[in-house]
Amino acid sequence: MYFENTGIENTVIDLNLLDDLMKKNGLVRAGQWDYERVTYDKKFEIKEGTFYLRVFGFTKDGDVGAHDANITLLKPAIGKHYYPHGVEYGEGEVFPNHLLKSCEQTLATLKTDLASFKINA
Repeated sequence: MYFENTGIENTVIDLNLLDDLMKKNGLVRAGQWDYERVTYDKKFEIKEGTFYLRVFGFTKDGDVGAHDANITLLKPAIGKHYYPHGVEYGEGEVFPNHLLKSCEQTLATLKTDLASFKINA
């Protein structure tokens, strides 16, 4: 499930600064990147299962591996993890209201943090 109109979509920000702001909000990039794309995750282990809030981004002309990129953020998503298959985002998934509220709070705080540093692209 995608979160609509969060206010972070299309934000452009330096990768190194983004890494710091995401970490501050509990989202980690870890090994989830290639040279043009990044994914930040916040893991939720609750009684209903394991879920991930994911924020995706890409660079048009930078190099993520070299830490030299401006990242454009995309719509965030929430997915449920199924071992060993991975994360599912489908319409048939059920996401508890308390989880969605927590994700929305994280995204609202992130929006505020990003507003001070975004690059006008």
